[in-house]
Amino acid sequence: MKTLKHWTFEKQSAHHVELTVDGQHQLCLYMLEENLFRVLLKRQGQLALDKTWSIAPGQDVPWEGRSREDLSGFSLPSWTLEKKEDSLTISTSQLRVTVHQPLWLEWHYKNDAGEWQYLTGDRPTSAYLVNAHGDGVAHYLKRQKNERFYGLGEKAGDLQRTGKRYEMRNLDAMGYNAVSTDPLYKHIPFTITRRDDVSVGLFYDNLSSCWLDLGNELDNYHTAYRRWQAEAGDIDYYLFTGKRVLDITKSFVHLTGKTLFGPKWSLGYSGSTMHYTDAPDAQNQLMNFIRLCDEHAIPCDSFQLSSGYTSINGKRYVFNWNYDKVPQPKVMSKAFHDAGLKLAANIKPCLLQDHPRYNEVADKGLFVRDSETNAPERSVFWDDEGSHLDFTNPATVAWWQEGVTTQLLEMGIDSTWNDNNEYEVWDGEARCFGFGKEIAIKHVRPVMPLLMMRASMEAQQRFAPEKRPYLISRSGCAGMQRYVQTWSGDNRTNWDTLRYNTRMGVGMSLSGLFNVGHDVGGFSGDKPDAELFVRWVQNGVMHPRFTIHSWNDDHTVNEPWMYPAITPCIREAIELRYRLMPYLYTLLWQAHADDEPMLRPTFLDHEHDEQTFAECDDFLLGRDLLVASVVEQGQRQRPVWLPANETGWYDFYTGEWFSGGQWITVDAPLEKLPMLVRAGAALPLSDRIKHVKPQDDTHRELKLFPLKGVGIDSGMLFEDDGETWGYKDGKALWLEWEMECTGNTINLKLNPRGDFRPAWKALQVTLPAGEKRQLLINGEAASEWLLK
Repeated sequence: MKTLKHWTFEKQSAHHVELTVDGQHQLCLYMLEENLFRVLLKRQGQLALDKTWSIAPGQDVPWEGRSREDLSGFSLPSWTLEKKEDSLTISTSQLRVTVHQPLWLEWHYKNDAGEWQYLTGDRPTSAYLVNAHGDGVAHYLKRQKNERFYGLGEKAGDLQRTGKRYEMRNLDAMGYNAVSTDPLYKHIPFTITRRDDVSVGLFYDNLSSCWLDLGNELDNYHTAYRRWQAEAGDIDYYLFTGKRVLDITKSFVHLTGKTLFGPKWSLGYSGSTMHYTDAPDAQNQLMNFIRLCDEHAIPCDSFQLSSGYTSINGKRYVFNWNYDKVPQPKVMSKAFHDAGLKLAANIKPCLLQDHPRYNEVADKGLFVRDSETNAPERSVFWDDEGSHLDFTNPATVAWWQEGVTTQLLEMGIDSTWNDNNEYEVWDGEARCFGFGKEIAIKHVRPVMPLLMMRASMEAQQRFAPEKRPYLISRSGCAGMQRYVQTWSGDNRTNWDTLRYNTRMGVGMSLSGLFNVGHDVGGFSGDKPDAELFVRWVQNGVMHPRFTIHSWNDDHTVNEPWMYPAITPCIREAIELRYRLMPYLYTLLWQAHADDEPMLRPTFLDHEHDEQTFAECDDFLLGRDLLVASVVEQGQRQRPVWLPANETGWYDFYTGEWFSGGQWITVDAPLEKLPMLVRAGAALPLSDRIKHVKPQDDTHRELKLFPLKGVGIDSGMLFEDDGETWGYKDGKALWLEWEMECTGNTINLKLNPRGDFRPAWKALQVTLPAGEKRQLLINGEAASEWLLK
């Protein structure tokens, strides 16, 4: 590739500056927020792709994408420009960039004392590269010793990415190694650089396959560097600052779009296995799941139909019911609904070449087209070849939505599971409709699953406009949180996967994907042994998505009752999740409303504590609940680092208090998941429930974990009907609480807002065992509060 070197000032407008580089390219610098700038290179003055689907501040993007020239949704602050003979400096009140000659950028931020401090910078020697006769582009930055790198969405291995190299190329990585496999399913070229004094977010809005080197590569001719390189597309990146890592994550979600607020039942246990739908008597197997949940007293809210319900001779054909396996889909759906369970159905965006409707779809021109013949492009898919649907064609979207509606929703299916949507079309020049402006797929491959899930979502919304949609998608790109819940794909059954899936989930959460989970028990490989299964379920119930799903190599099936001896442990773990459902649902609301991550690394709320940055198996669920999953075989005691704070931590079960900033050892018998609660927190809890059914949820407890000394803490409980849009019109309950602790009293102040009243009428307030101070509720001695 050719290094870009010399620039000249071209012009400035209200919100950006343009430079001419090497007499032929345009470099544009946009000042979007006080602490958010954008750098865009137009090769020969043109963009390879003039739309974006990831940038969505304030509202969703149009179907055909948001114009890259669109600056709506940003505050567009005032700024100053200083020109010198060999440099150019642009400043807002918080961020400053200097363009040096030859071309490299240097960034400074303003600290709390109002002084400019070095933030980051390009590599002075060869920072921007383009392929003179092709599509490749690259960007190099300097790397400092005191930087830690996080982000990149769903990646194997440790949470910290420093010193490693990663590839973004969406793959169906069946049975991946959670320690090392790369690439995986999702495309999120976003990094968080953390230093003691400041954090930096960097997002490359480029949808072609790319590589990010965060210190693995060395070159004697250059200072230590990091690199982003893409096979095609534009250099278009957003750089923003924050005091904390949390600030960067929240800013990234503001940049790419809010988390979908799905129905409450989506947080319940969701059963799934390929075994049932692959069986010749699939309907009987599925109906038997209802009976077994009841027989074993396993709370459950939904079941996910794997693709076997569409099969013909073992292959899978989207929108094709196999009536030999499932002779009465509507009867089956009604049985699930009568039992209190919802159904989600697996759908795939590729039609095998012998699909019953292949010729119909080909004749309508709805497939991605071969780059040379203009015929439907064919790629390997599910042990055959097939053609991928082109969701940049409105006619394809209409065909898809008709299929979702008539073949799923009208059959009683409640939700779509958008799967196998990595779009492994390796003819990079294969042609897409591009909403009327033809484009090669190499520029938009990860957009296809994004548009697929959006098409499914809108079909669901039209079919049931009064209900909030719930969807699942395996693949996608930045912005997919606007439409779906996701998971870490087809993992492999072993202890390493249990350990590193947790880190993958936290990594996704740092990267804006808050509603995540894993295939509990492992998807591929032989079945988990009893101990591994228990520990996996205990870990899984503490993730936003909780699904036991499998396609075991030994033809077994992962089910809650698969080992009778430990079924009580499994039941207890799932019941714990349902008891915590009010807390989980409040976290989902805060993820949507306030861009707060649900899963959090321990350092996210305790950056002052250096020990929290060490790689570990602990995580926070919300800011209050510290989950110390057991991920080692035979372990019955668990060392736990309690993040340093001023308030300390309580054992969730015993109420024993510990000061923060120390190691403790907790008991971890097989039936117990070690958990601690931040002192100053209050956890809303439900009683034992069979399903997420608001009208039957008649008990609510607020379990206080008071400060040991004097102080005040606060929080909130969110309640609504669990599935409609009523909250937008005030039909919800926002119960704000403040806990004031003194030497003699614990005064809980409760302030309800909103027009919704749940089935529970009284809030029971409890204290840890051994707490002697008097409990006051709104100033009066009480242990219960009546909601009026």
